[in-house]
Amino acid sequence: MRIVSFLPSATELIYELESQDLLYGVTHECKYPSEAQAKPQIINSVVDSDNLSSIEIDNQICQSLNKGKEIFILNEKKLLEANPDLIITQKTCEVCAAHVNQVDKAVSILPRKPTVYSMDPHNLDGILTFVTEIGDILERSKKSEYIRLKLEERISHVKKKINRKKPKVLAIEWIEPFFTAGHWIPEMVEYAGGINLISEKEQRSRKMDFDEIQKSDPEIIIFMPCGFNAKRTFEEYNKILKNNQEWSQLQAVKNKKIFAVDANSFFSKPSIRTITGLEILAKIIHPEYFEDLFVPKNSHYNILGPIWV
Repeated sequence: MRIVSFLPSATELIYELESQDLLYGVTHECKYPSEAQAKPQIINSVVDSDNLSSIEIDNQICQSLNKGKEIFILNEKKLLEANPDLIITQKTCEVCAAHVNQVDKAVSILPRKPTVYSMDPHNLDGILTFVTEIGDILERSKKSEYIRLKLEERISHVKKKINRKKPKVLAIEWIEPFFTAGHWIPEMVEYAGGINLISEKEQRSRKMDFDEIQKSDPEIIIFMPCGFNAKRTFEEYNKILKNNQEWSQLQAVKNKKIFAVDANSFFSKPSIRTITGLEILAKIIHPEYFEDLFVPKNSHYNILGPIWV
């Protein structure tokens, strides 16, 4: 089988299933594990997110979509060289990864039509189901079921420890403009022992006004801009909100409960590493219960207090 992954989450899982030899193409976002970066890149982005601010990225994406322009570029030459039997893609978000248009175009130019597997998870169970289904497709069912079992055990470990007061938590997916954090994030906040604010479980992210944030009165605010790591988010916060007087009046700010997390690795993508994201949320929301829980270095920062590394 020859596979092309239009989805970083799928690339990660293929490596976890030790089936990377079947992988003949990836996207520019497939950076984990690091070995994936050596695979041919079939998909690239027209948005230079590394060198643009939050508002510049949002403006460029909105302008492109409004004009009917693509924000992802398909490398036809590399696709033809890959000659896949299977393309793995997603229907969850047209901004986060290659979407229906790129898949349709890919299929149309390939002389031998591949099977297309498209994932569309909106909760953690959907992500776990993805593990099982890809394992079955790759004939690695035993390995995938083991991976799923271990992930379920980690989820259960977090959930069963939370039995006391739950603080009000606001997860924010974009800083300028503000966006809610949707899909699987509200469920993760609840599993980690918080009361999720504004966003709704399994619903798409959306723009929100500052008035909504004020009225929700969060006790903890967690920034997880899509595609950013914790350091990048820390820098964006200081540029945009650090000296905002209205923002400084929020109780979460006054109590120094403002956090940045590595969204690109653990929150933005429906990958098996979202379970690490759940553990990061648990340490942020209830550090008293999870002091001994290991999470990766630099996975989160307390923006206004002592920085956690």
